[in-house]
Amino acid sequence: MSSQTYARVLSIAGSDSGGGAGIQADLKTIAALGCYGMTAITAITAQNTRGVRAIQALPPELLASQIDAVAEDIGVDAVKIGMLHNAEVVRVVADAIRRHRFARVVLDPVMVATSGDKLIAEETVDVIVRELFPLVTVITPNLDEAGWLLGRTLSAREQLEPAARELQVLGTPAVLLKGGHLPGEELTDLLLDGPHLQQWTASRIASRNTHGTGCTLSSAIACGLALGEPLGAAVEQARAYVREALQGGADVALGGGHGPLNHGVRPRALMKRPAGPH
Repeated sequence: MSSQTYARVLSIAGSDSGGGAGIQADLKTIAALGCYGMTAITAITAQNTRGVRAIQALPPELLASQIDAVAEDIGVDAVKIGMLHNAEVVRVVADAIRRHRFARVVLDPVMVATSGDKLIAEETVDVIVRELFPLVTVITPNLDEAGWLLGRTLSAREQLEPAARELQVLGTPAVLLKGGHLPGEELTDLLLDGPHLQQWTASRIASRNTHGTGCTLSSAIACGLALGEPLGAAVEQARAYVREALQGGADVALGGGHGPLNHGVRPRALMKRPAGPH
């Protein structure tokens, strides 16, 4: 029996046929950061850089089987969760986290489209808060998603900290509130991890190729956690990777709409670590 394995990251998310977001972006990110990626697909979409044409949800029991199959054989060091389209799917994922005792879980609560359209029903959001928030390591909402969770619009930098504290009260141990939708050329992200607060401010990167940025960031955070980094360091490294991928793809024309990041801008070899509990 080998004494080495890989850092293993499971993405529970939807499939993006255009390759820019969802599990495709997750797998590209996980590979680029030197980890071993696995998937449990919640839905299949027909989409490209211009938008979504069709969505077909997969049966909840098939989702549960996918998670069980990889967890029972390969093992999971960290989990990234993307859009969960209904309450039954949320409960399947929550049950799996408890059943397999997943300890490092990043929840990207995909609730609002770039257009501002709500992607899931309000009752599903309530189940996500009740069932998943207490089980995850961190949630990574953007301002629209945080605003929906809190019932008000968030549009200024000074609103970030009080909003993060209110989100934490809903039951999650940590909140990474992303300020990418703030106006202006300087953007701030805020991490509230227990009582500890960290902020990062950076200049906006001019690019139309931003499709899948949130998926990429949450997957990159999961990679850091799988490799044993504390949450703050995992977020910092993930932000650096996303900025590099945005810059690396800014001058590329792929499709007629919002193209993908350059996930392979500076890939790492698959990294080994000692086998056994991690």
